[in-house]
Amino acid sequence: MRVAIYSNDGSTSNKVASQLKAKIKDSDKLNYDGLNPEIVISVGGDGTLLSAFHHYIDSINKIRFVGIHTGHLGFYTDWRDYEVQQLVDSLEDDNGQSVSYPLLSIDIKYKDGGPSDSMVALNESTLKRVNGTMVTDVNIKDEFFEKFRGDGLCVSTPTGSTAYNKSVSGAIISPQFNAVQVSEMASINNRVFRTLGSPIIIPPNEWITIIPDDPYHNILTCDQLLVKNRPIESITYSISNDRIYFAQYRHTHFWKRVSNSFIGVHKDD
Repeated sequence: MRVAIYSNDGSTSNKVASQLKAKIKDSDKLNYDGLNPEIVISVGGDGTLLSAFHHYIDSINKIRFVGIHTGHLGFYTDWRDYEVQQLVDSLEDDNGQSVSYPLLSIDIKYKDGGPSDSMVALNESTLKRVNGTMVTDVNIKDEFFEKFRGDGLCVSTPTGSTAYNKSVSGAIISPQFNAVQVSEMASINNRVFRTLGSPIIIPPNEWITIIPDDPYHNILTCDQLLVKNRPIESITYSISNDRIYFAQYRHTHFWKRVSNSFIGVHKDD
């Protein structure tokens, strides 16, 4: 089986990555292959795994990911930095087992006459103004829903609902749902301007289109990637036809991850 390692620049991560690489090269069942892997091991945290996801985005349906965290517990990382040998043993006994999560499709049209863009996010996409209030139409299935005024909008996947989306009071959604969530950032609500004021969750047969009043001076994100300095005509969000796959040697239940990360107090404590 072909295995790649994608590590951040931290000293602990580099040490773990070196140990992994040496053990993989010594294995009779594993081959190190950074160009055409079947398994990608991310060493770091959730940010590192996001980078690995975008690095291998063109082969996303052919790859399963494994996460080793070398710092705090992450949502996408099931292994600790002191479990290198246990992970290698699991890789050698691999039988193709996996768990998959939905992804966010982002289609962008521009007003400068240039080509459209299509992107895929694992966590979320946001749209904000460089300065001032962002004003944009929000359409659901090509029908006008509301005119938003505020700091910006966050559109997230179910697994991404625990990230930026949570910080702007969005709901946490189980990844068993193929849903897209739109959460407001500091919306303006008074007797003149009015938005729903609550997160919107849409099913896989619907889509959200955002049309900013001013196409200029906006910043669009796709996970940690930025799209700026181009006039945005519209952005359409929907559930992607692709999914991300994780090798399920050991995979912590989603709600246990939520409890461990945000609550941390257990019944017997």
